[in-house]
Amino acid sequence: MATRVDLDGQPIPTMTICMIGAGGFIGSHLCEKLMFETSHTVLAVDVYNDKINHLLEPESGGTKHPWSGRIQFHRLNIKNDSRLEGLIKMSDLTINLAAICTPADYNTRPLDTIYSNFIDALPVVKYCTENKKRLIHFSTCEVYGKTIGSFLPKDHPLREDPEFYVLKEDESPCIFGSIDKQRWSYACAKQLIERLIYAEGAENGLEFSIVRPYNWIGPRMDFIPGIDGEGVPRVLACFSDNLLRGEPLKLVDGGESQRTFIYIKDAIEAVLLMIENPKRANNHIFNVGNPNNEVTVRQLAEMMVKIYGKVSGEKILDVPTIDVTAQEFYGEGYDDSDKRIPDMTIINKQLGWNPKTSLWDLLESTLTYQHKTYSQAVKRDIAKPTAN
Repeated sequence: MATRVDLDGQPIPTMTICMIGAGGFIGSHLCEKLMFETSHTVLAVDVYNDKINHLLEPESGGTKHPWSGRIQFHRLNIKNDSRLEGLIKMSDLTINLAAICTPADYNTRPLDTIYSNFIDALPVVKYCTENKKRLIHFSTCEVYGKTIGSFLPKDHPLREDPEFYVLKEDESPCIFGSIDKQRWSYACAKQLIERLIYAEGAENGLEFSIVRPYNWIGPRMDFIPGIDGEGVPRVLACFSDNLLRGEPLKLVDGGESQRTFIYIKDAIEAVLLMIENPKRANNHIFNVGNPNNEVTVRQLAEMMVKIYGKVSGEKILDVPTIDVTAQEFYGEGYDDSDKRIPDMTIINKQLGWNPKTSLWDLLESTLTYQHKTYSQAVKRDIAKPTAN
């Protein structure tokens, strides 16, 4: 492989990366990127490896992959495994992707959510600091909470002022709901670990980058309930599940909340730039999203119905969406955010990165994958006889 250079024209040294949560959606795409395009070695840490098996196992006929030996899977739970520090010591960089990050869990499993996103992350930060290892930590755009604009009357002219809903890493306040709204357990835990990492950098010299993803979408995301997971996944996977089962898409509180979505392959490009440009990425927090792909949840549902009809060839439902309350869908204690648009100034200045893929194209790619992967399994699931 030819010598690759960083954004300043300097050769990129080969490194060993300890990736915690490598078997998940983001981790699997990042592992692919590192195996296909770089010479780096990955120590892949997770409880499951289904989504990266294609990188670990020899190709059919026993032929070794070109990257054979550069990815090693370590099955361990970071909660209680002493091997973790050893893997971090062996590495030049640690990337922490591990988290409970499904909204339906925030108010139904708040303790697990807080422990997963704060308590379980503490040893990772500690080991990186003590062993002088660089850390890229995955946080969330949820740390911003509600926008200032959400507290204004709906017809207030300032609701449309970008100052009230465009979110800047170094300026925007982080505003959460009341304590009984346990939906904010995730955001609070993520914000506190961010503050801890930042403090370790300021007081103890930890080299870090913090990533705040805004709805990363693509093949292998989330799960389809009853097929490869249980519970209620995030909005796009919920809609995919409805489409695969021929059911109306459920719009929580009318689907008026607004979101931006970014294609996983665009987002992974940004992460690779952080990995390979430490001088530019260290001690920064980065929004990683696509402000051009903003829609209401209702608009998202309407687009997905059209795209699914195209990729599947199936008839669009006469009643494609129905409205449900947040309490019906998520249970007591749920509270929604209204509108989050990422400001891209810092990542563009430091890394020269901008997203490329349109919302239509990323949805078509995702739904094509899901229809191909899940449609037969869903049909078998629906056909199962029910107990009397």
